[in-house]
Amino acid sequence: MKAMRYLKLLWDIGRQMGWYYWLFRAGYWLQGKTGVLKLRFPRKVSSRSFVNIQEWGECRPRFLFDDQNFDLPTNPDLSELKWRVMQIQAGRFPYFSNTWYAVADWHTHPLTRYQYPVNEHWSEVDDFPAQAGDIKFVWEKSRFTFLYDIIRYDYHFKEDQAETVFRLLADWIDHNPVNCGPNWKCSQEIALRVLNWTFALHYYRASPNLSQAKLDQILCSIYDQMRHVASNIRFSEVAVRNNHILSESLALFTTGCMFSFFPESLNWKQKGKDLFEREIVSQIKPDGTYLQYSMNYHRVVVQLLTWAIRLAERHSDRMCAQVYSRARAVLIFLRACQNNANGQLPNYGHNDGALFFPLTECEFRDFRPQMAALAAALGFDLGYQTGQWLEETWWLTGHRPEFPLMLNPQYLSAFHQSGYYIIRNAGTITFLRCGNCHSRPFQADQNHLDIWVNGRNILRDAGTWLYNGEEETTHYFCGTRSHNTVMIENFDQMQKQHRFIWTHWARSAQGKSGVANEEFWIETEFEGFRHVGKGIVHKRRVVKKAGQLHWLVEDHILNLPSGMRIRQLWHPDAAFSDDFKINAVNELGVDIAMTVEEGWYSQGYGVKTRSSTLVFESKGSFIRAVITARAD
Repeated sequence: MKAMRYLKLLWDIGRQMGWYYWLFRAGYWLQGKTGVLKLRFPRKVSSRSFVNIQEWGECRPRFLFDDQNFDLPTNPDLSELKWRVMQIQAGRFPYFSNTWYAVADWHTHPLTRYQYPVNEHWSEVDDFPAQAGDIKFVWEKSRFTFLYDIIRYDYHFKEDQAETVFRLLADWIDHNPVNCGPNWKCSQEIALRVLNWTFALHYYRASPNLSQAKLDQILCSIYDQMRHVASNIRFSEVAVRNNHILSESLALFTTGCMFSFFPESLNWKQKGKDLFEREIVSQIKPDGTYLQYSMNYHRVVVQLLTWAIRLAERHSDRMCAQVYSRARAVLIFLRACQNNANGQLPNYGHNDGALFFPLTECEFRDFRPQMAALAAALGFDLGYQTGQWLEETWWLTGHRPEFPLMLNPQYLSAFHQSGYYIIRNAGTITFLRCGNCHSRPFQADQNHLDIWVNGRNILRDAGTWLYNGEEETTHYFCGTRSHNTVMIENFDQMQKQHRFIWTHWARSAQGKSGVANEEFWIETEFEGFRHVGKGIVHKRRVVKKAGQLHWLVEDHILNLPSGMRIRQLWHPDAAFSDDFKINAVNELGVDIAMTVEEGWYSQGYGVKTRSSTLVFESKGSFIRAVITARAD
């Protein structure tokens, strides 16, 4: 019986992901088991001098910022930046933009204290040993995102931090042998590390703390790491095909531009650019929506686009016209979902705490720094006015004048290609997602409804927490139960399988929106719960009264299996009941009593807090809920 279930899972994966994907993954697994990957990725350390340090200091390859004419605006309050750098100097490092841990080495999980093997070939390192916890906690420090705090501190306080930077780079190189240990296992992590090292190496290129020996050591490590990425990039093209391939191709392009003395640089530059262009056009739909169905991963793409467009222009090798059109469409989509009060967007989709290039003092959930920088690279304004979010624009694109083209979000937006519908009215945002899965889904969240009032997320997505944590809680966050939608009994909309795998994908999703009689409306539907019964369709209708804090939400389940209940779920913020209320009735107009269940909320990766889930349950197939402000 177990073998049959496993064979059926393989069959479902092949049908949904494609048989070429299935065969590639099987072949890659076989290479690991037979030792072929150990032969393809030898533990051979480069030891050579690519460039004389005097030539290195004198040559000025064109980077994102021009260090010969570089003048950032002064930030009025940098006390937090100063505190963060003091923590780094004391051996404490930031994890996922929200928590600090003291970890002396590069291989120890800060929570479980599990230490990954240092000298074991990366292909033999287990990603998910039960006692280890989430491997991302080990990768996070080795990503070297904290370098941006050090560099910004150096710039703003005029205190040279080069010695600290080079010491940390050398320590990582000394304790992470080539192609060994957990920090060589993920090509995207290697690519991001190289991008961050490149930024720091350019900033400190003329530092007296940089000796020939240090330069040789760092350049040899970058070279070895990028040889790994170049040799393994086919895996990301076929088996991952999301922001991983974008990061890796950008690292190839950047390395080719900035380190022309590497033997493969010309090839890496061209291959990286071609791959990046192709994947941007493939992964981003013409309406600006992204195949990972995640706001935070969408922001990852925004930062990669800004870096790529700026660097390509600096090297007189512009990205193709379609990259520019997709980038503009991305900003139109994200701006439609963004509230004006604090720059936040719904915490929708997987959120692993990624913020690749943190170059301002803005809070993690504030998307204005990244979106403003991309807008500046494209030559238009998002209407943010002046604020600390503009520092990232200066670092990545240089000072730009005011642009005549202003992008203002519409009061009603529909992005049909991925199924996003947004109403903006009187300081509120009503956000609904119902779309087909064109790529591997990560969360069972169809017909999720997010509501914002004056920058406050009163009905919210519960977030992500961890990718590899305790099974029941991890399933809660990626399952239907953590979203403002409907469940049948306790079944998810799709069937959860191993880790990131869902089967019985939701399909036949469609929607429309409009305005009538001073009301905004959205109507959506999809076919789901296919592991529960045949032909089950969830129809949702949302009506927002113009100028009022009043929403009507109608859920109708077609072909509900006999004897099963439907459960309408709501995840309010902590103070929701003080200011708002929800009432619900069934198809006969009879009131449904609300029950309160215990749930979770994750504001950032690796952090979760208890929260309440409001539930309306019916033995029928219809629930109508009304959400209003409480009377003063």
